[in-house]
Amino acid sequence: MGGDQSESPGLGPLWIVDGNNVMGSRPDGWWRDRAGAAGRLAARIAAHAWPAGTEVVVVFDGAGPGGPGAAASGGPTVRYSGGARSADDAIVAYLAGATDRPVRVFTSDRGLAMRCRAAGADVVGAGAFLRQLESGRAEDGRN
Repeated sequence: MGGDQSESPGLGPLWIVDGNNVMGSRPDGWWRDRAGAAGRLAARIAAHAWPAGTEVVVVFDGAGPGGPGAAASGGPTVRYSGGARSADDAIVAYLAGATDRPVRVFTSDRGLAMRCRAAGADVVGAGAFLRQLESGRAEDGRN
């Protein structure tokens, strides 16, 4: 897992999305229906054409519809941090298990970005991630 994002043999890149941070980066009324907004974001991510071999994981705070730590089937992996820890802590823990592959985290949370960079991940802001989803282009997230 390094900043150069070169591919490791057999392991494609891992992209981790700070779901609450991305969801909250646009004042579109998401706070009135957090579960609905999370579902809409996950659906947008699932509909996007990602580069071949890219694993996409979206992490939200709290207990999901299937309980703490539940994952949705199909598309990106959707995880919930559960009640005992934050999504930030869940993302950092996920990074610890992602050795020997390039990792990019999409967040604008400065504290989380610092923790992710310290763990060797590349970090791209929530706005750049949303622009990528809106453009329909499967790029590296830096546009």
